[in-house]
Amino acid sequence: MLLSHQATHLSWYLQPVENQTPVTLQSGTQVSLSAEKDRAFLTITNVSQDWAGRYVCRFESRGFQWELHQVVKVPLQADDVLGHPRQLSVSCNAFSAFQLRCCIPSTDLNYTVSWSPPNPSNATELLSRTSGPQCLTLVVPSCPENDTEYTCKLQSPGLDPVSIPVTISIVQDGDTTCPQDSLGGNWNATKAGLVAQIPCPANRTGVLERPCGARGTWGPVSSSCTDVRLVAMLHSAQLLLAGQGQPGKKVPQLMAQLREQVAVVSSPSDLLALSDTVKILAQVVTRSGTALHRQTLEDFLMATNDLLELDPNSLWAPAQAQAPSMSSAILQAVESLGGSLCSSDHPFHLTLPNVQLQTHLLGPVTPKDYSVSFSTHPPLRAKIPRHALAQLAWETGHVSITSVVLDKLGRILPRNYGQGVRDSLYAAPDLVLSNSIKDGNQTVTKVEIIMDFGGTKGTPTCVFWDHSLFQGAGAWSGEGCEAGAGEPGSTARCVCVHLTSFSVLMSPHSVPDSPTLTLLTQGGLGASIVALLSCLGTYRVVWRAVIRNKISYFRHVALLNVVLCLLAADTFFLGTSLLSLGPPSPLCPAVTFLCHFFYLAAFFWMLAQALVLAHQLLFVFHQLSKRHVLPVMFILGYLCPLGFAGAALGLYLPRGQYLREDACWLDGKGGALYTFVGPVLAIVGANGLVLAMAVVKLLRPSLSEGPQIERRQALLGVIKALFILMPIFGLTWVLGLATLMDGGNKIPHYLFTVLNTSQGIFILVFGCLMDKKVQQALLKQLCCVLPAVSAASLQATTDLSDLEGCSK
Repeated sequence: MLLSHQATHLSWYLQPVENQTPVTLQSGTQVSLSAEKDRAFLTITNVSQDWAGRYVCRFESRGFQWELHQVVKVPLQADDVLGHPRQLSVSCNAFSAFQLRCCIPSTDLNYTVSWSPPNPSNATELLSRTSGPQCLTLVVPSCPENDTEYTCKLQSPGLDPVSIPVTISIVQDGDTTCPQDSLGGNWNATKAGLVAQIPCPANRTGVLERPCGARGTWGPVSSSCTDVRLVAMLHSAQLLLAGQGQPGKKVPQLMAQLREQVAVVSSPSDLLALSDTVKILAQVVTRSGTALHRQTLEDFLMATNDLLELDPNSLWAPAQAQAPSMSSAILQAVESLGGSLCSSDHPFHLTLPNVQLQTHLLGPVTPKDYSVSFSTHPPLRAKIPRHALAQLAWETGHVSITSVVLDKLGRILPRNYGQGVRDSLYAAPDLVLSNSIKDGNQTVTKVEIIMDFGGTKGTPTCVFWDHSLFQGAGAWSGEGCEAGAGEPGSTARCVCVHLTSFSVLMSPHSVPDSPTLTLLTQGGLGASIVALLSCLGTYRVVWRAVIRNKISYFRHVALLNVVLCLLAADTFFLGTSLLSLGPPSPLCPAVTFLCHFFYLAAFFWMLAQALVLAHQLLFVFHQLSKRHVLPVMFILGYLCPLGFAGAALGLYLPRGQYLREDACWLDGKGGALYTFVGPVLAIVGANGLVLAMAVVKLLRPSLSEGPQIERRQALLGVIKALFILMPIFGLTWVLGLATLMDGGNKIPHYLFTVLNTSQGIFILVFGCLMDKKVQQALLKQLCCVLPAVSAASLQATTDLSDLEGCSK
């Protein structure tokens, strides 16, 4: 618009089609207003039918009020047409007639509506018009011979036609079909492989869909049906955000309706529409800088209270599956709207079952401390120290502080965890505390705040909700927050250096952070490594003496490989502890894989040892061959654990569920840890059965018919070693699993650490040194070495016959 003279009080309005009330146009997501000395511009993007109508520009110039008009016509698009579901199966055996309907909304353009292909002579078109859309119904009295695509064509002079296709699939004899059904609607017989569609019930908009499987079985019903009142309210909020209407007038009207609309929510689609309305209204208030009066904020918080009462399983869960950021958007709306109260309405307190709010206006004198407490269960307190308040600008001499506590929202928010949060096996937080500070027109984001979450149990982790994480779905993050010593009666104190929504996560699964436990782990692993090296040294000395028969040979081969596997695993484990190697290191996945493989291989070698024992007890007169048994033992001992370790690495590493967030070890949240614990517990159970069978077999009165004495002694050696080592090893990893179940109790952690780091000592003592053959071989070596050393030191003569007797 060109202006020949200076204009003042310039404003724009839109009078939509079939609406006599003009709507004020303001800057929004679709509207852009600008003006120069002799020019005024109105720019609208993404124009639809909502922007068709009569535009008015009003201004004052030269002492007169002026008004300019311009009519804008917007062509219809395919999405504006309300028609029959776009795909329909017709069973000609059941009935022969069917109807297709095409409806167009009110428009100031002249459209002719027709159906194609050309109608048969016996088909009719019925034109109906209500206060809303105009509909043309095609009545086809008989089925076409083949599948046919009908098209609804809209034509207006000078405009491109708009076509809406509808595919009719004819059910022929022999076709696989899903039968007529009444589950959730009136579903006609439908050809296999197609998706049936039916309109929503009265007063609901959208469509119901149901797939027909390839074998003629119906799938689940999916619904986009939404209450028309919720759709209308959402549409009003969208237009307000776009630029139609005055936020100062329209927002209070919509907020007043909000609580009534919560009462009509009966489906996930309804909840999605309502949450989108809340999200958009918060964006409107933030974008326009609108200050809310007390009644408007109370209407919003009462609606939020009712929203949190909706069923989490039938409504919240399926709605969030479609829109993961929905609950995060509700929280963000509470944060922004809670801090938008008019300064004249402070202080304001509101207590509802799920929502509590307290606002305060500080100044002009800086208070000693700001503190607020809520009568929640457990009680909640927040404090901002005086030195933190003194750092604010105090531009207007006053600072407004708003604190809102939400109950039940923490259980609805996604279980997402971001930076600074170690464990993901947390209980849902009971309370979420949102804080906001306004210094004049500026929103303060950086300030120290201290919060006490009282009456909590478990290991606390202080967190805030970061809306930017997980592609906008949000996540709990610990950045800028730390746990401190709480006041008497409070077990969780959080100190944070920024403002947003806070909570405390209680994790029964986090490992106690104890220097004693760390020292015990490192010392125990060191002792275990020394014991395993001693075991290898012992075998180096006595190997030939202890493998006099095949049973002893197989037993000590298995035990030697157990020692080698544990030695490698303990060395890697100790290395990660001493070097403080964590998941950020690229070496961490490799070390975790090797520890997983070697620890698991130790158990599989014990299983190989037990299976050899079982074979010798069940097949007494069958001699085992080294050539056949050793390859099987090595396959079982190394290839099987390699398969488990490799599968865990390939499955869980790409998903980010392979490593713990605080250590180079398998993560328990996604199942990676169970690829270790599962086989271990299964092997312990299998070896327990073998031991039970061995005890029964060797204690029979007919033992004389069993194996010979030397062979029997070898079997008893295997049984004794397994009988002692397997319960110890099994108990170790049962306790390891218990630490995941109840990480708040330190006792399982200490017991697991002691047993796990002592496995090398147990093997040296019970698997090696307690073996009589090993003892005899060591005594012979000592018997030969000590006299030689004594003779050298005393320079005495030794009887050659005694030495010869010693060497026999």
